[in-house]
Amino acid sequence: MSLGPLEIGLIILAILLLFGYKKLPDASRSLGRSMRIFKGEMKGMKDDDVRAKDPATTTPRGELSQPVTPDYEAEARAAEARAAEARARADAGRTGTTPLDGTR
Repeated sequence: MSLGPLEIGLIILAILLLFGYKKLPDASRSLGRSMRIFKGEMKGMKDDDVRAKDPATTTPRGELSQPVTPDYEAEARAAEARAAEARARADAGRTGTTPLDGTR
């Protein structure tokens, strides 16, 4: 079962009646942007999937090397320490005193 010209015309008429002719360009523009974003995200997911399947990288000479995995725990500890220092500076600024570690 396929759509004939009469059915397509009725669908277009119904859309015009629902949204009005003034809102259709904005709606189609928005739909186009959404489709572009969706396609970009799907392409990004495919690229991520390809990278995950081949973790080995090549050096300039062509030898294989394993990628460096980041130490997330060390990064988290460092971020927590920076946040604690910033909180101490903010508290000291509100009270008008200097922080305990002497920075300022």
